[in-house]
Amino acid sequence: QVQLVESGGGLVQAGGSLRLSCAASGRTFSTNAMGWFRQAPGKEREFVSAIGWFARSIFYADSVKGRFTISRDNGKNTVHLQMNSLKPEDTAVYFCAARRTIHVGVTVGEYDYWGQGTQVTVSS
Repeated sequence: QVQLVESGGGLVQAGGSLRLSCAASGRTFSTNAMGWFRQAPGKEREFVSAIGWFARSIFYADSVKGRFTISRDNGKNTVHLQMNSLKPEDTAVYFCAARRTIHVGVTVGEYDYWGQGTQVTVSS
């Protein structure tokens, strides 16, 4: 089992930045592929970014490419999402997720463990 706890969400003006963190506990963290997803009101949960074992594979959704940066610190069992140039359409609950495998996934169904989510609100 892997337990995930997100932090760092909040309210920010358009053009601002936030850094989300996800603290993992439980079984070995460094061999888990990790991802960030988001869900806006009335919409399905969507892929944002993912990072593989030792950060050798990194993927971003087209909507965040060039603005968001994912990273991981296996020594501290954490994964981060640096979000710059935020837009109102980035407003959503952001979820951290982990897979049981080292391989990166980009769909909700590929992830085995989920955090409770952290709210990000971007005002115009």
